[in-house]
Amino acid sequence: MNSIQSNSSANVTFVRPATFFLSGLSNVPHAKYYYVFLSLVYVVTVLGNSFIMYIIYLARRLHTAKYIAVFHLAFSDLCGSSALIPKVIDTFLFDHQDISYEACMANMFFVLHFMNMQSLTLLALAYDRLIAICFPLRYHAIINKSAMFLIIGVMWIFSATFFSVVVGSVSRISFCISNVIDTYYCDFAPVFRLACNDNSLPILMGKLCFGILICMPPILIFVSYFCISLALLKIARGVDRNKAIKTCTSHLMLVAIFYLPILSNNIAYATTYINPNARLINNSLTQTIPPMLNPIIYTLKTDEVMQSIKELYKRSRVYATMERNRKCHGRK
Repeated sequence: MNSIQSNSSANVTFVRPATFFLSGLSNVPHAKYYYVFLSLVYVVTVLGNSFIMYIIYLARRLHTAKYIAVFHLAFSDLCGSSALIPKVIDTFLFDHQDISYEACMANMFFVLHFMNMQSLTLLALAYDRLIAICFPLRYHAIINKSAMFLIIGVMWIFSATFFSVVVGSVSRISFCISNVIDTYYCDFAPVFRLACNDNSLPILMGKLCFGILICMPPILIFVSYFCISLALLKIARGVDRNKAIKTCTSHLMLVAIFYLPILSNNIAYATTYINPNARLINNSLTQTIPPMLNPIIYTLKTDEVMQSIKELYKRSRVYATMERNRKCHGRK
């Protein structure tokens, strides 16, 4: 193991490597083509989420509490992909598989933090739909722009604090056997499994992370949609019921593509043996595909967004025509 550093505190010595080595895909021919594919996914993710944020920013009809949350989801998707994919591309396409201890901890924090922000934002959108359908007359009193900004602010404080503690727990373990991380980024579990001393604290934090990031939000979303279903059954007119269901469709699709792969992967890993390379590919697709699909789904499945795009397009055409006419008159 290369370049070991020791940190002493209160008569306890923790052994830390100067660098970790990210192994990535092992013995897979033409593996670099997969990382090229991830780079294309990243380009689409950046363009799609930038586009949806741009539309929400320009369209006044979308300046509502719901679309503040949608804007934040796009921002979290963009930041989460930016924390993960460019580093993966640099690591495996350009053979920079050594990563410093400090950079590894920073990479771990930002990937986990923004993945959690995506999860919590989906939960905030479920809360928005719950109030809109179950308490329609009180919706604007309960869910307004100030309330949504407050919810998002609390989410940021909670997530940043929690994952600072999670990443900080790694500083309490020693790495004296190996510095090779058998994955494609500085994931929490593969890192703390390299410990050669008591790693009970990181294990506890890992269980809390699993509960908060993976289990709690979908359970709460399920409960909210159970309440929404009961409320929909009380709506007498079929037209009103269908309209209410349609407002939930895009959100349910986002929830499905975010949580189902994560839950499926974790169940599969717990019940059967999966080849390490297959596990790496499953995990990387689970983290990178939903942020790419989210803006596409919201653009195609949400009438308000499509209508706003059409209005902005018409407005730009009118402006371009007026500008051409002005230049023509100026020449005369």
